[in-house]
Amino acid sequence: MFDLDLKDTADWIKANGYGSVAIQLPEGLKPSALKISNELFTNTGASIVILGAPCYGACDLFTDFRKVAEALVHFGHSSMPCLGIDKDVRYVEVRVSADISEAVSRAAKDLPDKVGLLATIQYIGLIDQTKEILEGMGKKIFVGKGDGRILYPGQILGCNYSTVSSVEKDVEAFLYIGEGDFHPLAAAFGAGKKMIVLNPLTGELRSVDDLRDRILRKRFANIEIAKTAGSFLVIVCNKVGQARPELADDILSKIRASGKDAYKVVLDDISPESLLPYGVDAYVNTACPRIAMDDSSKYRKPMLTPIEAEIVLGLRRWDNYKFDDIRNP
Repeated sequence: MFDLDLKDTADWIKANGYGSVAIQLPEGLKPSALKISNELFTNTGASIVILGAPCYGACDLFTDFRKVAEALVHFGHSSMPCLGIDKDVRYVEVRVSADISEAVSRAAKDLPDKVGLLATIQYIGLIDQTKEILEGMGKKIFVGKGDGRILYPGQILGCNYSTVSSVEKDVEAFLYIGEGDFHPLAAAFGAGKKMIVLNPLTGELRSVDDLRDRILRKRFANIEIAKTAGSFLVIVCNKVGQARPELADDILSKIRASGKDAYKVVLDDISPESLLPYGVDAYVNTACPRIAMDDSSKYRKPMLTPIEAEIVLGLRRWDNYKFDDIRNP
């Protein structure tokens, strides 16, 4: 079902004469790592190095790959235009092809007249088919363009909903094509419109609005707890697509100006264990926004986004709450 594009990748390795290649895979593709390694080695003769560190997106791109190999193949994600082009890096998007005409036709009756389309990179190729079907049934369809982190119109990342923002005023609801809750939740947090999910494999149609509202209630509780905090640890991530040092310094200054203690820590991977040594009352995360939104229950102290920290400090009202997404020109 997933196209790993191994033949073209092998051709790319041979054409460039690479003697060693590192492969980076998200968690869902790591069970295929040995198969990928074996096939690429067999067809190219190059030494293949599997990168075992967690990888959740192109924001995790292993920029130090030259320490272990001459080239890098990054599976499962599209490139981020804002990160530039490295001739020794190949992105394999791992697309899924499926006929969703029947599922889209069934879903049309539950959709309003003006709909925005969204998808992850695996299903981005289904947007044109979906648009054609819905327009044929009288719907007006919008596919938004994103910022410098987004490669394709309609593409959604877990940390960026700029394709939502660009057409939000034109639509009555969004239809997300994909599986799971991670990506549509990012869009649902950022959009003031209904978010409907269509699973292209099962045809299931559902809303994530209730889940979004439950998470927002938890965020409100987290903010209220953090209002009693006297000390904060501001977290900066070293990963190329997650580093926001200027934002970290800004929130650090705001915390100190409020009369509270603030400290800054730089990490590659953020986990409850990595923060245990630091005896503060709350954390402010400037790395991936989903660490605070999805994983805060794992941490012993409140984990805030920078926007939530402003609410705690009295610099922003709760009714001006926004999802912390990472934007790039």
